[in-house]
Amino acid sequence: MQSIQELYKVGKGPSSSHTLAPERACRLFTEVFGTFDHYQAELFGSLSLTGKGHHTDQVIIDTLPSNTEVIFSLDWDEPFPNGFYLRAYDATDVLQQKWTVFSLGGGSIQIQEYPLNWNDEVYAESSLRQIYSLLDEKNMTVTDYVYAHEPQLKKHLHVILDAMCKCVSNGLSADGILPGKLKIHRCAAQLLDEAVHAPKDAQQRLRLMAYAYAASEENADGHTCVTAPTLGACGVLASYMYHCRYDLKIPDDKLVDSLAVGGLFGNLIKQNATISGAVGGCQAEVGAAVSMCAAASAFLMNLNKEQIEYAAEIAMEHNLGLTCDPVMGYVMIPCIERNAMGVTRAIDSAQLARYMSKIRRHLVSFDMVVETMNETGKQLPIALKETSEGGLAKEFEEHQ
Repeated sequence: MQSIQELYKVGKGPSSSHTLAPERACRLFTEVFGTFDHYQAELFGSLSLTGKGHHTDQVIIDTLPSNTEVIFSLDWDEPFPNGFYLRAYDATDVLQQKWTVFSLGGGSIQIQEYPLNWNDEVYAESSLRQIYSLLDEKNMTVTDYVYAHEPQLKKHLHVILDAMCKCVSNGLSADGILPGKLKIHRCAAQLLDEAVHAPKDAQQRLRLMAYAYAASEENADGHTCVTAPTLGACGVLASYMYHCRYDLKIPDDKLVDSLAVGGLFGNLIKQNATISGAVGGCQAEVGAAVSMCAAASAFLMNLNKEQIEYAAEIAMEHNLGLTCDPVMGYVMIPCIERNAMGVTRAIDSAQLARYMSKIRRHLVSFDMVVETMNETGKQLPIALKETSEGGLAKEFEEHQ
């Protein structure tokens, strides 16, 4: 598996696949080859179908140093369904360089013509069963295992924690209308006010939802957020971290360790299935985020490694089949609400794991549910995988 640092990345929204990934590729292209007279980016898959709503064309134009033409195409013969051709030309219109870029999800990229060292394998184990077997053999904890493979990870995760909390804080203090044709008003601050005045038994859940709205609205507005594992799902873990830091007063070092634990489970999903909505639907984004957050929550409850697995498995299992059908191609409807519901579902998953594990042994493993998610994603029609051609997106369009 790759480094967990490649899972948690700070970047601008509204979509890690559509904005962060192309930005990284274009910046690297310029670093490697220098400046050319003009460029052409030809988009395929969901980059083409929902690229306008996600500002893919604009981020490419803004990142490349010279005049750039962006083409939205459909015919794509490459092995991965989401990507683009990046071409550089001289003043006589002769092609000088070309890259085939795959947007893998969460802002991660693969370039067919150029190997990337950040895609290097860091972990030899590729399943939770293998990892837990090693932990038993070496008498290690989950965090022992992660930090043994990535000694510098804790420093990176402190940066990630700060970025998550800043994103929520910025969202709670912001007002106005989110960009695009939907004309959606920001409402995180108002929802937090409702939480303050709500009945006591509802306050914590509403606070969490408000925090998730705050982060997700920041993302939808193209501001800086954290892939966890994607920008479209950035509100789940960010809201939980903010709640733990400021409401529960949990020390940062403990929160960073919980991010490491959640990151390991996210990495396993990325390795054995996908975190790309264009490949697996929203189960791969919000579903993966809920699973990561459930694992982090279980860790902070001081549950054992089997209970942590149970929490992550419950969370993923009950997001199986979740479609990615963003209305009008924006990461707003149903994405923002899904983040708000996701953080509460994550905590519920950890609580259920805590008490159900005292009653009986769970029969479905985390590895099993990840494989199921992968197979389910393959069976989802393309209209329900970030193309805005089916599901809620289609229904919404038909009623306009």
